[in-house]
Amino acid sequence: MKAGSTALADYELLELLLFRAIARRDVKPLAKTLLAEFGDFNRVISAPASRLCRIDGVGEAVIQELKIVEAAAHRLGQARVMGKNALTSWSSLLEYCKISMAHRETEQFRILFLDRKNILIADEEQARGTVDHVPVYPREVAKRALELNASALILVHNHPSGDPTPSEADIAMTERVNVALNVLGIVLHDHVIIGQETDASFRSMGLL
Repeated sequence: MKAGSTALADYELLELLLFRAIARRDVKPLAKTLLAEFGDFNRVISAPASRLCRIDGVGEAVIQELKIVEAAAHRLGQARVMGKNALTSWSSLLEYCKISMAHRETEQFRILFLDRKNILIADEEQARGTVDHVPVYPREVAKRALELNASALILVHNHPSGDPTPSEADIAMTERVNVALNVLGIVLHDHVIIGQETDASFRSMGLL
């Protein structure tokens, strides 16, 4: 409480969480097992329940505790960017997306809806998919933008492989969405692909 979270190593912070779920037991070995299996604190709390439950000593109480922390982290990150100008707070926006999506084991497609002043008014998950594909329907994207009275969008999805390089399917899908939005006078600012260490911006790459 005095030194703050940065004073704790990943395994120590994880120990504190595990102790809340498994009282009166030395949880350091389990904390280190989870970190060895998944890599770091963020990957542990982001890991799917189906994989967590395979670890000896991880039960429903542990999974619930980890998922509560994951949800809280997501809400905190979202609060820092919601209602802010998405273009002038770009680094914070990307950091939020990375925290939410970088370590997922399947693809997730999110849409950030902006108003006329590029203020972020909504952040919604549009679809989830497999390890290398997520279905995206331009008509549904455009329909939701109209429902929210959005003037611009930013598309975001992750590549579980860790490599954010756009695939041919990513490029083709983005072009279809852009065409659908242009008809309605809605701007597609960017499509960002989140990798584990880096990200790729269609705008920066000249693909938009």
